[in-house]
Amino acid sequence: MTTVYSVDVRIEAPVRDTEVTDRVRDAVEALFANVEFVSEPGKLVGEAHTLDDFSDKLHEQEILDTARREFERNATADGFSFSLKKQAAFRGVVNFAVGEPDELGEIDVDVTVRSPSVEEYVDHLAPPTEDGTPVDPDRR
Repeated sequence: MTTVYSVDVRIEAPVRDTEVTDRVRDAVEALFANVEFVSEPGKLVGEAHTLDDFSDKLHEQEILDTARREFERNATADGFSFSLKKQAAFRGVVNFAVGEPDELGEIDVDVTVRSPSVEEYVDHLAPPTEDGTPVDPDRR
């Protein structure tokens, strides 16, 4: 049986005076292909209802463990949040923002999980690994 995921994703990216809005939009779309944007003063705000393309990037870059730690570190009963470095996103690379804020600002992502649970959705996006390889949950 296939699990149906119901999530709402809000993505915010500041647009500095020195930046072109379309370039910031391209950076966000490089990581989140199914985002729909609205412009607000000084920032782009996007909404999506899937993170499957983002999950593909996590698998390609082999950073599933890092992603899980970030998701779990910022998890609540209703979802989780994380921030990404905007400069890396311009290159289509996922780089979690930790420590000092970047001068261009960060891409902030808030995920509200409606179904199934937050833990199950995190497992879907960034499955647990063993020696860097995703582990089949039925084998655990």
